[in-house]
Amino acid sequence: MLDVITIGHFSMDLIFLPGLPRPRKTLGGPPTYTSLAAKRMGASVGVISKVGGDFPEKYVKWLKEQGVDLSGLKVSGDSRTTSFALKYYPGGERDLFLRSRAPPISAEDLSPSMKARAIHVSPIANEVPADLLETISSMTSIISLDPQGLLRRFNNEGRMHLQKMDDLSFLRCIKILKSSEKEIRALTGRESVTEAIDKVRGYGVEVVIATMGEKGSLVLFGDNLYMVPSAKSKVVLDPTGAGDVFAGAFITEYLKNPDPLWCTCVGSAAASFVIEKIGPKGFKGNREIYRRAAPIYEKTLKLHL
Repeated sequence: MLDVITIGHFSMDLIFLPGLPRPRKTLGGPPTYTSLAAKRMGASVGVISKVGGDFPEKYVKWLKEQGVDLSGLKVSGDSRTTSFALKYYPGGERDLFLRSRAPPISAEDLSPSMKARAIHVSPIANEVPADLLETISSMTSIISLDPQGLLRRFNNEGRMHLQKMDDLSFLRCIKILKSSEKEIRALTGRESVTEAIDKVRGYGVEVVIATMGEKGSLVLFGDNLYMVPSAKSKVVLDPTGAGDVFAGAFITEYLKNPDPLWCTCVGSAAASFVIEKIGPKGFKGNREIYRRAAPIYEKTLKLHL
């Protein structure tokens, strides 16, 4: 049995960063960032994903060398791999454009032999239908969800926008929800992030996290709501994958020590390292992450809903 399986698409990213003359091509997507973050913290990791025939063999080789179990990866030879263009602006905002999309992940792709202590579901382009979460729940006792790809819609040019979901009953299958502030508001239709968090809790989700970039994170568990400051990076080069790294580090720590407040600090610290590099690099192990997480744990602030 693996520790953490990530379900969602790999992405071949074309990243436009301020100040760089040309875009960078990198491997991305939650199966990359979440898996590698968890692996560096000592977890055994695997993925359930689909790619097209254009997915480079060098990526497969590299992921295996990093210790990622790819037995749940399916290659659809006649299709293209999911690909995004990400254009960042000096203030940290970004535009997201879908360039191609691999086939969706279905119940037939969920191998009964793939079991894990925790499964992180993180679609990026509607590839995991919400009703599949009930099936996934039979594979593990802990399901974590980042709903980003359930909310995304794309116009004819591929530009992404978020759209509210009317039926949130799938949240009853979820133990941990990690979302950005913007996305949890879109998910619930609530203007206030605290109201959005409370609405998610109403479906029985035990831990609800809303990340807010430099402002830190909010985490709700039981009747406890905390503000967690962001861990400070030495430099911010590429924010891509930060949320996925947060999730991978949070889940891995949660399997060892199910204190959601401390795990949120660990997630923040892990994410703060990866944005110091361009692409899926900069992953750190426990010692460095804990060293950066400890000071923000001391600065957490209990709030009232």
